[in-house]
Amino acid sequence: MILQSRTVEGAGFKYNVELHEDLGGLREKLENLKKVSRFIIITNRDIAGIYEKYLIKEIRSIKIPYHIIYVKAGEKNKHIDRMKKVFHEMVKQDTDRKAVVIAFGGGVVGDFAGFVAATYQRGIRFVQVPTTLLACVDSSVGGKVAVNLDLGKNMIGAFHQPEFVFAPLFTLSTLPSREWSCGIAEIVKHAFLEGGDFLEKISKSKRSDFTAESDLLRYSIDQSVRFKSEIVSQDEREGGIRAILNLGHTTGHAIESLTKYSKYSHGEAVAMGLVTALLLSERVLGFSREKLIKAIGIMKSLGLPRGIKENPSKIIEHMEHDKKREGDTLNFVLLEDFGKYKFGVPVERDLVLDILKFQKGWDELG
Repeated sequence: MILQSRTVEGAGFKYNVELHEDLGGLREKLENLKKVSRFIIITNRDIAGIYEKYLIKEIRSIKIPYHIIYVKAGEKNKHIDRMKKVFHEMVKQDTDRKAVVIAFGGGVVGDFAGFVAATYQRGIRFVQVPTTLLACVDSSVGGKVAVNLDLGKNMIGAFHQPEFVFAPLFTLSTLPSREWSCGIAEIVKHAFLEGGDFLEKISKSKRSDFTAESDLLRYSIDQSVRFKSEIVSQDEREGGIRAILNLGHTTGHAIESLTKYSKYSHGEAVAMGLVTALLLSERVLGFSREKLIKAIGIMKSLGLPRGIKENPSKIIEHMEHDKKREGDTLNFVLLEDFGKYKFGVPVERDLVLDILKFQKGWDELG
């Protein structure tokens, strides 16, 4: 049974993002895909060990060949070096252009599997079955797929939209705390960008309100998907307004690459990056001190990290490898107000360094 559904639509693409109680109903969605030669399931063993039997139950009844490829969990494994083994296995399975890749996992699996689908034989179809909150609210929606290099996150990527997104809520019940932080950080990002009722709802919430059974969770997923879908529909390839979805990511990605994707979850790094962006917003765009305090308070109530522990100069070095950088300045998404944003704001390196030094080891405002 579909609990919620949103449509993502743009020039040349249209698909649904559906929230379900479990994996029941996935078979019907897959059966509606035309001329499928086989399914290639890309997942990791952590997820597969708990939920693979439910996925296979849905797929077996279709009577189309399938093959499972296991990849290692964790951002550090979403690396270009990991692709060769997957491609070789697909060739050995006689995977042709009518095959459909099923990304079954969190954001790392979705990004990796999506990029595999985008590049194998110049592109084959794929489906997103997100199993984490982060993947439900952000990475499974919008068609940005990528892998990492040693010096930068998502440096090698493509825009490749899924056939559909099928999000089974029951997988969230086994998420560890850090995975909840990942998703909540992206929800907060969307709420800061949207403002209005969405922000007010989030501002009255605390970490313990987010559970797999809560109305707040469904509301937050629905509103995040709605907001992101509206942006993607206007600008699929990030030539303009879609860049606002990178709020917090300039610092976040730099921290992830500096620490070799092993110290922090993506959400933890983005949360730190949100604080950097908020502090810069106050200095550069006049974002009010009162709203800065409110934003930090929301993040504290939701258990998100705010201070940084890494060397600010080293973070800057990794920012300078960021694909959004232009010339001698670093480009940021900043806020004039909640719901009022600017993207591509050039900020001098020295100011960014000052803010990062202020933020280092800091966990409260003032």
